[in-house]
Parts: sequence; structure tokens; C-alpha cells
Amino acid sequence: MIGVFDSGEGGKSVLKELKNRIPNQNFIYYGDNAYCPYGDKPISYVINRSDTIVSFLVEKKVDLVVVACNTATATSIDYLRSKYKIPFVGMEPAIKPAILHSKTGVVGVLATGNTFNGRLYKSTLKKYAKDTQVLQAAGNGLVELVEANILEGPEVDALIHKYLDPMLKANADQIVLGCTHYPFLLKSFKKIAGPSVTILSSESAIARQVINKLSTLKLPDEEGRIEYFSSKEI
Repeated sequence: MIGVFDSGEGGKSVLKELKNRIPNQNFIYYGDNAYCPYGDKPISYVINRSDTIVSFLVEKKVDLVVVACNTATATSIDYLRSKYKIPFVGMEPAIKPAILHSKTGVVGVLATGNTFNGRLYKSTLKKYAKDTQVLQAAGNGLVELVEANILEGPEVDALIHKYLDPMLKANADQIVLGCTHYPFLLKSFKKIAGPSVTILSSESAIARQVINKLSTLKLPDEEGRIEYFSSKEI
């Protein structure tokens, strides 16, 4: 059993990739919709919510937990790994491939403030971005649109323009989506960015990490079912 959690609906973008890659595994998905979003919350708050959710998943006998939330990973995964014996796989914005593939030397990143302040993000930036201009923007409001199931239209386009236009004006040719909610708005991101700009997210990389972990755990094939839980309903 693999546990997957996010502040809300965003982690389902990761769950979809996992289901496609390893269809014969059972999943439990927990969306913390009642407390979403995490991006502007104090770190202690996010750690407490993450701990509560993982405790719930452990009671459900999960063998591995995917922290399918960039903010929760940045703030909480070190704590979770120190407290629980099961393995964790966390999110990390696709900064490295964006930098390595940029031809203009300008990369844009949309994420939350807590993600930008996280250890993993900072260390990756320090290691790879010496000769690259990285433009950061906190995508405030985008998570709320996804949670409200508003995935395209004028409201979505206006907000994406607000964050992308300065990056595109600075000649960014790689845009990193550093929140698992943002891929649900991919159609609008691609339309506004144009064909010459690459939009990157981390679902495939996370799925590969999970598969590597599973090979060491040697879990048997299961029924391939998914159980969904939400803090709005519990």
C-alpha cells in the first residue's frame, strides 16, 4: 500500500503518474482540503498537518508515503523521516533539468514561499544556478482556482499572465511548476508561454523514485485500487 498526500487536489497529478507507471499497486490518497492551501501557512502548522496525515496513513498500514506537495516536502519531510520508520518520497521543483536545458540562461519558477525557503530547493539552486538567472514567483491564487475546479478561462489566464509575463519578458525559456496543483492548469500555461518555452513539473521524476523504492521493498502486485480520503470528510 502506497500513501500519497497533499494539501488538497494537487497531489492527484502525482497519483495519476504513479497509477500509470505502477498500475498493480494499491494507493491511499489523502487530500487535506479543509486546511488548504499550505503555501502561506507557518512552517510549524504545515509540519503538524503533515504529521497528522502520516499518522493516519500509517494506521492504514502503508508501506511508503509520497509527500505529493512541494510545500509539505520543503517544510516537513526531514521531520517525518526522523519520526517514522517507513520510507518517504518527496517533491522537488525541476530546477536542475530546467537549468541544464536552458538556452537563454533564464529560468522561471512558480512555487510557494515555503518551497523557495526549503533546504532542497536552496541546495539545488546553489549547486546548479551559478550561471543561470532564476526568476521566482509565488503563485498566489492558483491553488485556490484548482481547488474550486476552475481550470481554464479568463480568471486563470489573467493570473498566469501576472506571473509569467515578467519571466517571458526577461527571455525565460524554461518555466518550472513547483506546486502539484499547477499542472492542472497546464493548458493555460502552455498557451500563454508559447511553443518556444518548456514547461516542467516533477511527476515523472517522483514516479521513478517511487519505483526505485519499491524495488528495495519488494512489494507484491496488488489489486490496483485507490482509496480517497479528505479532511473535509473526516
